[in-house]
Amino acid sequence: MFQQALIPRYPVPALNLPLLGGGRCVLGADPGERFDLLVFYRGLHCPLCAKYLLELERLVPEFAKRGVRVVAASSDDEERCKAMFEKVRAQNLKFAYGLDLRSARQWGLYISASRGKTSIGIEEPERFSEPGVFLVKPDGTLYYGAVQTMPFARPQFQDLLGAIDFAIANDYPARGEYLGEV
Repeated sequence: MFQQALIPRYPVPALNLPLLGGGRCVLGADPGERFDLLVFYRGLHCPLCAKYLLELERLVPEFAKRGVRVVAASSDDEERCKAMFEKVRAQNLKFAYGLDLRSARQWGLYISASRGKTSIGIEEPERFSEPGVFLVKPDGTLYYGAVQTMPFARPQFQDLLGAIDFAIANDYPARGEYLGEV
């Protein structure tokens, strides 16, 4: 089955998920001044996700200074999401949960099947999405996207901050939008 990639400068799929602690993450309803940063993570079972989200938690204030609203989301249920929130000791990072796998696939995320318990002894869900990082402009179009087929080699948030600084300073457009013949 072919997985369609999102195209920069074109609208991203809708996203409407419950937020841990109440409210909803509705993409476009209250966008960041410059971008929304959506970080899709595998779930509580993934030790690399916890490490990745710890770094994101630390840098949320830096993203906020640049007009970027940050949300971490997964297909975990509320209980597992809360456990990850506590593991990360989140104070700044918003967590959304209950990502439907059809929606994950619309975002271009890869889907994996459970292999049982992970190295930290937590059972993987029957199916879950692999990681993805997206910057969405306030008009709902894709600016930047990166997806992984597994938990390794993800974009580094410090590098992303530098890229945002460059994009803002140089009014740099989203790239990768060409759809013509090659």
